[in-house]
Amino acid sequence: MKLLDIFGLLKKDMDYIEKELYRSVQGEQKLLSETSLHLLKAGGKRLRPVFVLLGGKFGTYDIERLKLIAVPLELIHSASLVHDDVIDNAETRRGKPTVKSKWDNRIAMYTGDYIYGKALEMTAGLSEPAIHRILAKAMVQMSIGEMEQIRDFFNTGQSVRNYLLRIRRKTALLIAVSCQLGALATRAPEHISSLLYTYGYNVGMAFQIQDDVLDLVGTEKQLGKPPGSDMKQGNITLPVLYALEEEHLREPLLKEISRVHHEEGRASASDAIGMIRQSQGIAKAEALADRYMKKALDALDQLPNIKTTKNLRDIAHFVVKRTH
Repeated sequence: MKLLDIFGLLKKDMDYIEKELYRSVQGEQKLLSETSLHLLKAGGKRLRPVFVLLGGKFGTYDIERLKLIAVPLELIHSASLVHDDVIDNAETRRGKPTVKSKWDNRIAMYTGDYIYGKALEMTAGLSEPAIHRILAKAMVQMSIGEMEQIRDFFNTGQSVRNYLLRIRRKTALLIAVSCQLGALATRAPEHISSLLYTYGYNVGMAFQIQDDVLDLVGTEKQLGKPPGSDMKQGNITLPVLYALEEEHLREPLLKEISRVHHEEGRASASDAIGMIRQSQGIAKAEALADRYMKKALDALDQLPNIKTTKNLRDIAHFVVKRTH
């Protein structure tokens, strides 16, 4: 089963969530509404809302309650992308101009802040303190992860452990709480929401590792941006760290990364990408993504044997096999 098939199973509710996403950022300030819609209409996998809805299937499913989590989580993710594009000086995302490139950095930063505010405004419709605590902690961790990424720009001496902690904060936690909060909002048993958190965390780790692999092996058409964008922006990812462990590649690769750094994004990263592709870095990163996926599947084995559990299993397989 492909991801689109899973979306198809939830088509009616996902169409509703999409409309609510667009509606949620409408406001009296026309430019902020326009810039926010520009980002949302560029598309995306909408994985976080899907995870919320699937998590909700383990309790008393209620789309009106679930939208109060599904929409805010996608908004939080989207706001972080607007800020990322400013930090990374990115011109395109998903094949479309970024907010910062179509307008400017100041407009982009306030757009991200505005979207965060709209997310929190919507979650106010939920009365459970636990849900708000979980969401707030995830947002704090995301911010820490972003700061760690900035700190480690072009840091070729960072450890694999540092990388994994960073992607845990930047990516995995928000996917984990998407699964968890969908269950909590529909009053599923606590052990179910805990298992869904474990599943989501491991899927999120696999997702980000695969994303970093694709940046090095994908095409511009597949990625919606030039391959090697992470390196040009200073983001040293797992395949690069693994490649740097190979003695015969370390010095020439360090030299290429240094050249890219000193030319401040104007240099081509093709030579460095070629070295990484010749190394074991890609294969080792994919193997680690597979291990995270297996941990996610182990969590699913403890959930009720229902159709939704199979859907979650299919998503886990998609995450590590995708090409975009």
